[in-house]
Amino acid sequence: MSELRLGTRGSALALTQSRIVKGALEKQGHTVALEIIQTTGDQDQTQPLSRIGGKGLFTRELDHALLDGRIDVAVHSLKDLPTELERGLILACVPEREDPRDVVIVPASRPAVGLQGLETGARVGTSSLRRHALLRAFRPDLEVASIRGNLDTRLAKLDREEFDAIIVAAAGVRRLGLWQRVGEALERTSWLPSPGQGALGVVTRSDDPGSRSQLGGLDHVPSHVAVRAERALLAALGGGCQTPIAAFGQPYDSGLRLWALVASPDGTQVARADATGRLNEPGALGGDVAKLLVRRGAGAILEAIPPDAVPRLSHP
Repeated sequence: MSELRLGTRGSALALTQSRIVKGALEKQGHTVALEIIQTTGDQDQTQPLSRIGGKGLFTRELDHALLDGRIDVAVHSLKDLPTELERGLILACVPEREDPRDVVIVPASRPAVGLQGLETGARVGTSSLRRHALLRAFRPDLEVASIRGNLDTRLAKLDREEFDAIIVAAAGVRRLGLWQRVGEALERTSWLPSPGQGALGVVTRSDDPGSRSQLGGLDHVPSHVAVRAERALLAALGGGCQTPIAAFGQPYDSGLRLWALVASPDGTQVARADATGRLNEPGALGGDVAKLLVRRGAGAILEAIPPDAVPRLSHP
């Protein structure tokens, strides 16, 4: 059996996620070597993400390495993956999803509080237009500011008290063993996450059946089905990293429920919808909920958002 070359970004979280996949593959008897590849989003930690390339900021170089044959598989945070992959690549598997929620974290020197416990005018850091919009909807009295960098960098800025709080994905906090820092995990069906949040996406070449076969045992069907519905909704709305779209799918028995929302950047307009569908038809459910959202005003909200609506906030 040949060695699998697994491509990964070089951040602490990306390496942790890739080692989870590596360990699972090794338990099945496969030999795996990690290959670290820097992406555009990693190389430029200062400019707003909307100004350094749009879609694929955290995936493009890994895609090229796959297509060039330098690596066999690539591990991504699924929310970073464009809904349409590069020609010749496929989403081979989705391991079991981690916590999909967002969490509130305050400086280590202060008592832990949740969103409602923050004082009026508190400065909250996020790199996400979705979180910006939700913050404006839930707490319009707060100041929202851009924060870039990996999770360790964001926590360091927070602990220097450059911010009164930050909002980040729960999954990364759990995977790095930092859950003790969390002041509140935000309820996932009211404060909806980014499509695919908490899940990993393992990508390989469509013409590489050997790698696809080795990855097959890692696929967690309920997680894969849920994120297929979320990504189908995102695709139907024409959304990506620069749009305030949120979605969460929850499988049950033979069915699947999908919650979703679209918000204006200032949080003054929020369109919500949810519906249930067949577990084996996640794409259809995503499309149906997208249509519901459009009927409830989501299309008008998205059309009214100029490219620079919130120029320093762009990533989900």
